[in-house]
Amino acid sequence: MTKIIEKAVETLRDGGSLSEEELNLLAGEPLPQLRQAADALRKTFCGDAFDLCTIFNGKSGRCSEDCKYCAQSACYETEIREYPLLSKETIVQEAEYNADKGVLRFSVVTSGKRLSETELEALCKAYRQIADKGRISLCASLGLLNEAQFRRLGEAGVSRCHNNLEASASFFPEVCTTHRFEDKVRAIRAARKAGLEVCSGGIIGMGETMEDRVGLAVALRRLGIRSVPINLLNPIPGTPMEHQPPLTPDEVDRTVAIFRFALPDAAIRLAGGRGLLPDRGESAFRSGANAAITGDMLTTAGIGIETDLAMIRKLGFKVVKKWRRSSL
Repeated sequence: MTKIIEKAVETLRDGGSLSEEELNLLAGEPLPQLRQAADALRKTFCGDAFDLCTIFNGKSGRCSEDCKYCAQSACYETEIREYPLLSKETIVQEAEYNADKGVLRFSVVTSGKRLSETELEALCKAYRQIADKGRISLCASLGLLNEAQFRRLGEAGVSRCHNNLEASASFFPEVCTTHRFEDKVRAIRAARKAGLEVCSGGIIGMGETMEDRVGLAVALRRLGIRSVPINLLNPIPGTPMEHQPPLTPDEVDRTVAIFRFALPDAAIRLAGGRGLLPDRGESAFRSGANAAITGDMLTTAGIGIETDLAMIRKLGFKVVKKWRRSSL
């Protein structure tokens, strides 16, 4: 272990945190030692618990926003299925399927800047029916809602809301121009005021630097986020980012390790794009990650639940099977 890594580990174990400058310095350290230290920090702060969740595309396409990575934006010509909010029966059935598989959390994700009041009420009815059975924890990714709307979700049984910052404040204008980084932060704070936990992370491989990634991690820490999805850009034909070169597995591992140093007690969750990695993320799970989204993503194929469960157990993790508000 190098002196820089050793000092960083000591600071965190003594209850301190690392500055943005220290994290950027750490990012240049040798990868094998960085990965080993990050994995040890994961074990110290989180043990071997593993948080497995699924997402379900409840409403697809025709989004007004111009996020340059997204196949669902109406600004771009992409080959995806478009449909309105799915029926209560379909959503409940999908939640039951995931509960049967032993998944901890189930999230409905909808396209668009935010749901309409009519759509929100229809979705709350589905959430109430799922929550009444008490078999799976509920999450919602429904755009830039306000505090009152988040409260309605909480009353319907949702315990966590998801809203990715996507990128650092400085890089965000390169990703989206139809809403701002500050709008994301405002929605996250509104969800918190409504009594919900928050899951928030970003996408790597969009052309940002490691300094941008560190800036994102620090922003998440300031917001007190403890569930942090890291997505790998999956370049979708028709989007402005379709020609972005893929990240190397080593760069993914380095990024995951730095997020662990920035957020030592968080669930660092490998999310979209994990299937692009040759080992489906196994190396990253040895670099500090301890959570994942399993199954299909929104508009792209993911990794099967049974496949993920086998890999997670092989790595020595223990999948959290019973949900509660304090779980990761």
